[in-house]
Amino acid sequence: MQSSYRVLLFYQYVEIQNPRETAEWQRSLCERLGLKGRLLIAREGLNGTVCGAVEAIQQYCLETKKDVRFANMDIKEDVTDTLVFDKLRVRVTQEIVNLGLGDTVDPLKKTGKHLSPREFYEMLLNEDVIVIDGRNRYESEIGHFRGAITPDVETFREFPLWIDEHQEMLKGKKILTYCTGGIRCEKLTSYLIDKGFTDVYQLEGGIIRYSQDEEVQGKLYDGKCYVFDNRMAVPINRTEEDVVISACEHCGTAWDIHVNCAYLDCHRRHLSCPSCQEKLQGFCSEACRQHALEENRVDPRVPAARSVLEQTISAAR
Repeated sequence: MQSSYRVLLFYQYVEIQNPRETAEWQRSLCERLGLKGRLLIAREGLNGTVCGAVEAIQQYCLETKKDVRFANMDIKEDVTDTLVFDKLRVRVTQEIVNLGLGDTVDPLKKTGKHLSPREFYEMLLNEDVIVIDGRNRYESEIGHFRGAITPDVETFREFPLWIDEHQEMLKGKKILTYCTGGIRCEKLTSYLIDKGFTDVYQLEGGIIRYSQDEEVQGKLYDGKCYVFDNRMAVPINRTEEDVVISACEHCGTAWDIHVNCAYLDCHRRHLSCPSCQEKLQGFCSEACRQHALEENRVDPRVPAARSVLEQTISAAR
């Protein structure tokens, strides 16, 4: 059976003089085509991921690329059986990916050398390279390239400090970077070059393009790739090497899907298997469960916690 929907992942660093006008155009286009997803527009460019019916997705690409600013935008496409977003969100922001340094880091002026999936794979085989995962901790814990350094950061904004603290380790090395679709590496490598590193590279199209390449087929990537939609994670390695590398933090069962803690003041992304989600009622710990009940701060969107919320409301009546 042919999949009825497509998911697009794309970005374009380009000067946008009128971000709000561009945002309204994109919102109107997506609404007319029935697309759901997230789009960020800033003076530095466009960052988006949308999902919709095949014909609507094709029309979106056609109409967006008619704009000279996005004519050469690299759009990654994946197939899916369902809509992977619940709604459409379009926002004007300061940065399309937040490194927290404003326009002092400009990928339009300098960035690392882009490597095709094949070139990246060949460099991974070399012993004289350092491979840096440009994503957050909770993303890399369920999947990463073999031998990669996975910084213990919760947000992209923490990377400048991490690089500053590890300059000695990186000095004189050939540095390879990667992320989900390539957008974060544009700024990450730009910052590395600003700090004086010269032998800097990035995986063009990110992990998603690497997985889709028919030659490399996701080789040397272990685990899954975290995605910011209802799928939560997607397979990457399309060879017999495919493995699950992460586990439920409560019972140790092999598991690679994150959930948010149902305590609204925590909301920590953590790995919890269905059995432990039910046992802990959607919370990441007993302490969070107690705080949520005492303060009536239960997230109703977490399925396992709904009964707790209903009991709390009933007791208050």
